[in-house]
Amino acid sequence: MHEIEFISTEAGLREVYNTASGRALEKELHRLDKHARNFIANSPFMFVASQDRDGNADLSPKGDNPGFVSVLDDNTIAIPDRPGNNRLDTLENVLANPAVGLLFVIPGMNETLRVNGKARITADETLCEKFAVDGRPAVSVMVVQVESAYMHCAKAFMRSKLWQNESWPPRDCMPTLGQILKDQMADGADAAETDRELELAYAKTMW
Repeated sequence: MHEIEFISTEAGLREVYNTASGRALEKELHRLDKHARNFIANSPFMFVASQDRDGNADLSPKGDNPGFVSVLDDNTIAIPDRPGNNRLDTLENVLANPAVGLLFVIPGMNETLRVNGKARITADETLCEKFAVDGRPAVSVMVVQVESAYMHCAKAFMRSKLWQNESWPPRDCMPTLGQILKDQMADGADAAETDRELELAYAKTMW
């Protein structure tokens, strides 16, 4: 493999890329307008990017019924947290470094909404109850103070043909999660049994 030269300065980047201008800069808002609110209200899926105190990055998916994220006001949104694996990577990161980046997705729509801000975690009973599903409140709620929000263009989704199911690979091109964990973990648990345990956990602890 040949030696790769890496870019290390902003000036070096601008030798490769043109300067951003026009709509690329002007579209950034510092609050949630009616279009951002509407996008969030129709989104069933999002990503949360965070970092720990040492700058180690993490990205976590969040999904629920459309509109599961609540807009509290033009500069504040609330994201419920549901039962999971209790690793708490994102939540612990937020305690150490409140800066988060959010990406909201609507199925079938190639454009996305990006939101950046500062997050805090609460287990406030009233707020958690607000996000109850089937009588089960959220475990906690991430409250994000919005600092910037803007629409992201469609190119990435168009290139990937993400919503075109004829472009999807067959499911059997990848093993099941149970099979993957069997190969990755030292205990070598039975793959079929792991898959059954996961199905049971999904059925009982979705909310």
